[in-house]
Amino acid sequence: MLVKRVAVLTGGGDAPGLNAVIRAIVKTATREHDIEVIGFRDGFKGVMEEKYFQLTEAEVSGILHRGGTILGTTNRDNPFKYQVSPGVFEDRSKTCIEIINSKADALIVIGGDGSLSIAYELSKRGLKVVGCPKTIDNDLAVGKAQTFGFETAYAFATEALDRLHSTAEAHHRVIVLEVMGRYAGHIALYSGVAGGADVILIPEIPFSYEKIVNKLRDRLSKNRRFSLVVVAEGARPSDGIWWFKSLLRKAPIPFAWGNRQCCSPTIGKTNRN
Repeated sequence: MLVKRVAVLTGGGDAPGLNAVIRAIVKTATREHDIEVIGFRDGFKGVMEEKYFQLTEAEVSGILHRGGTILGTTNRDNPFKYQVSPGVFEDRSKTCIEIINSKADALIVIGGDGSLSIAYELSKRGLKVVGCPKTIDNDLAVGKAQTFGFETAYAFATEALDRLHSTAEAHHRVIVLEVMGRYAGHIALYSGVAGGADVILIPEIPFSYEKIVNKLRDRLSKNRRFSLVVVAEGARPSDGIWWFKSLLRKAPIPFAWGNRQCCSPTIGKTNRN
């Protein structure tokens, strides 16, 4: 099948580099393959409401430095569970596929777990789909591939660590910096090493409170009265329990502030002693 027009949408939260990806798609499609590109507004909501516009080189000119996404985004409006009235949901995936096929020959989805899961299910029903992973965590198990937005994320975290360093040293504190990374600790590891963190906790290596405390006490014994700890949101102790998820047993995903609630009493007591 000859592809003459492709559609693009962005779903989920925004991330550094989204506009750069859109720009690259448009320029590659139009210049190298003579393919027309349209963009659906606000993720799958734009598909269901048939809101789209043509993406030309003029439309993507000058967007490289802009954050967010010119297409808009949302993490709602799943066509497999589409809200047709308050509290009433239906499977409108067939309608979604029909709309996309009427507008384009294929769909490019730039999104995370949710959006790409929808794209995968649509592909199983016959839709031609290309998925572009949007994850600043860099949790993509494909060789040495690096996801867009990751470098910006760990550079920002490194800068934050650099600023916290002087505060921790001046006030003799242990400061804990939590960064994203539910299943992969790349941001914590890269920023922690680059920013000179004393303790780095990542999901891939279960940690021990005893080892953390011993490390901090060792620094105190050497008259280093401050420490920096970087914690990936998915870090867990050696018993294998996601402790901050256990704080909210009904929560479907880990609770972001759990690191502070669980770590700070232990670390704070050590610092005072």
